[in-house]
Amino acid sequence: MDVVLGLLLGVALTAAVLAGVRLVAAPRRVLAPGDEAMRAALHAATATLPHLRQGLSEESAAKSVGHLRRLTQANALAVADVDRVLAIDGDGEAIPRAGDPLEAFVTAGRDDRVHVEPRAAAVVAPLTVQGDRVGSLVAYFRDPGRVRPEDTRVMREAAALVVAQVELSVVAEQEERVARAELRALRAQISPHFVYNALAAVARYIHTRPEEARELLTEFAEFTRYAFRRERPYVTLADELQYVEKYLRLEQARFGDRLTVRVEVAPEVLGAVVPVLSLQPLVENAVRHGVEARTGGGRVEIVGRDLGPDVELRVVDDGPGMDADRAKRLLGGSADGGIGLQNVHGRLRATFGTEYGLKLRSEPGSGTTVTMTIPKFRAGVRAA
Repeated sequence: MDVVLGLLLGVALTAAVLAGVRLVAAPRRVLAPGDEAMRAALHAATATLPHLRQGLSEESAAKSVGHLRRLTQANALAVADVDRVLAIDGDGEAIPRAGDPLEAFVTAGRDDRVHVEPRAAAVVAPLTVQGDRVGSLVAYFRDPGRVRPEDTRVMREAAALVVAQVELSVVAEQEERVARAELRALRAQISPHFVYNALAAVARYIHTRPEEARELLTEFAEFTRYAFRRERPYVTLADELQYVEKYLRLEQARFGDRLTVRVEVAPEVLGAVVPVLSLQPLVENAVRHGVEARTGGGRVEIVGRDLGPDVELRVVDDGPGMDADRAKRLLGGSADGGIGLQNVHGRLRATFGTEYGLKLRSEPGSGTTVTMTIPKFRAGVRAA
């Protein structure tokens, strides 16, 4: 899935760049040649980008239609979806208004080519995203006899620019759906094991240490509320650590002296933003495979370092370790694989890029270290 989305994103970005370049270089019948005209055309092209990357809607059409009209040099330009006009800029006697059905003015819905509309001095360019017609650009000119080949060429490239940006919004939405699905899968994976063990720990203290049992139940309730809140795709590292500590409190109640924990995280990295439930599965994996499997218990360490623009987080256990082949399988999604390592790795790469994610180092008899690398800041990734 990561490969498919990456290819789609690459194609959309390439199409956007090519369409913008062709538009800037295309002949204009009004703009005079020269640097000023080139700058004006380039500004009009780039000004549409942040709006159309939000998808094709009334809001994005209204914010971009004026720039598109200046780019095409039409007397009026309409942006429509498959049924109606979303926004229009310019003037003329026979042009529609926003909200009007498009078929009342043009036959755009029946022609998937860039064409001159016979009923008006208009050039209609279809907007087709991933094989589906999603709308049209319609440029109106005062004189039907003055629509020239250059006008249809410019409309074709303007439509390509719009399509490339809308396609980016589709790819981003697909990535977000994948990330949400992976988070749901992770929640389903960790909850049965954790819930059973946490409640067993609480039950053990109800009669002998009731006050501690109440505290543990509160910790359990707060942790599960954090893990299953749907509206929080991203949190600060400080928040994630706070709930990791709640998780470890419950596990220490279960293991007692068998579990030793050390947390050492540089204060300057606590504001970094991470996907929710990204550090906790690594810690749970260390407890399960480094402590639970050993009769004598073990030690888990969480260490966070400032790497300048990046943050390094290491989760270390002194458990039995594993060979290199199994370590590789864990990050590849092996069924014997621990708690969500591949899931966390995929979400980190989808959020921050392929240069980030997890690395796993382990040897038989020497414990396991899982290293997470994230940027301190990434545009568009904010804690809820």
